[in-house]
Amino acid sequence: MKLKDKKHIFFDLDHTLWDFEKNSALTFQHIFNSNKVNLSFNDFINVYSPINFEYWRLYRTNQVSKEELRYGRLKKTFDKLGYTINDTLIYKLSNDYIEHLSSFNHLFEGTFELLNYLKPNYKLHIITNGFNEVQQKKMHNSKINDYFDVIVTSEMVGVKKPDPKIFEYALEQANATVNNSIMIGDSYEADILGANNLGITSIYYDVHNDNVPDTQIKVDNLLSIITFL
Repeated sequence: MKLKDKKHIFFDLDHTLWDFEKNSALTFQHIFNSNKVNLSFNDFINVYSPINFEYWRLYRTNQVSKEELRYGRLKKTFDKLGYTINDTLIYKLSNDYIEHLSSFNHLFEGTFELLNYLKPNYKLHIITNGFNEVQQKKMHNSKINDYFDVIVTSEMVGVKKPDPKIFEYALEQANATVNNSIMIGDSYEADILGANNLGITSIYYDVHNDNVPDTQIKVDNLLSIITFL
């Protein structure tokens, strides 16, 4: 099935093109070593990952602030592991994490092949809930920045996906319409329902093995997107 009359493709960044889990793990390894945190790295990641996921859900729904997310996800992880650590070091680790995260730039397999295939025929854009100070660095350092015409972050707009305002803002900036646009992302709630509720066609990058309606277009690897475009 080919999607007709589409001119603009909006991508999510983290977990969709940029391999957040791998890059995040490498960042934690680096900052734990430099700050002499004597804790099993695997134990930390296993506990941290679901806590971080939940904090991002709370952040997306405006139940915690950016600062509460950055501190709370670490504090809760260390508490759950029974690891004694003071707030000064938690704040330092939080800052070091943001500073070094964009130093690691693994992309999902097929990212460059997909972007090279799409670029001649579509205008490509980014809509991300990530923080301004790191998203631009991630894209620049991973050498994908030049593929995209419009890059919209939630901090830029003041709301986060799935709020319709961020999609409307991105459409306006790209001079695109609901009918000639596609949204591609890994979060069913933020990317897919956010786009669908506005009438934007979406492709769900199903990296989480979620149960979604049969009517939803979905792929389990990036290059499968070519089937529809």
